[in-house]
Amino acid sequence: MENLDYYDEFNNYIGTTSREEVHKLGLWHNTVHCWLYDSNGNIYFQIRKDANKLYTTASGHVLAGETIKQGFGREIKEELGVNIDYENATLVDVVIWKMDKVKKDGTIFIDRAFANVYVYELKEDLIYNFDETEVIGLVKVNAVDTLEIFKLETGSVDGTVIDSDNNKINRKIDFNEFLVNEHETAYNKYKDVLNKVIELTK
Repeated sequence: MENLDYYDEFNNYIGTTSREEVHKLGLWHNTVHCWLYDSNGNIYFQIRKDANKLYTTASGHVLAGETIKQGFGREIKEELGVNIDYENATLVDVVIWKMDKVKKDGTIFIDRAFANVYVYELKEDLIYNFDETEVIGLVKVNAVDTLEIFKLETGSVDGTVIDSDNNKINRKIDFNEFLVNEHETAYNKYKDVLNKVIELTK
């Protein structure tokens, strides 16, 4: 069973309970959105298997007793199969996330999360071992160019796809390939992390 620490709405620790209970009762908890980038201003999006869309490099819940950065390192290891020096990750923002969703069985999934957004600079190429139940591959794109198509809500950018065999395929990445939920825009969803990568790699 996966246990999570839970908090009040001001992020004051209250206690620990199961992940199931957290979402059944709508308890506030921590998640981490993990982003990798390189010194050339490129950022890595994960190709999610469930949606076949581009999203964070990795993401998930912060487990009971973990620090946010430990959660960052664990999610990268679990989803991408690589170890990183996660203590050197840089905070971008903590986003307040609220969502209620009716599940297939009729129960309501209540999400109340502090989404901790962090970036980490890759110093070298890595050999990935993707969790193929979740991840199809990675896509590397330039942060400046990607921000521009998000502003326009159309177009494409040059990208490099890294597949499950670690092959690198260069191709155009279309705006519509990025994951955007209903009532969101790509620009508002991703602009803070893209701007942070741009700032760090000037």
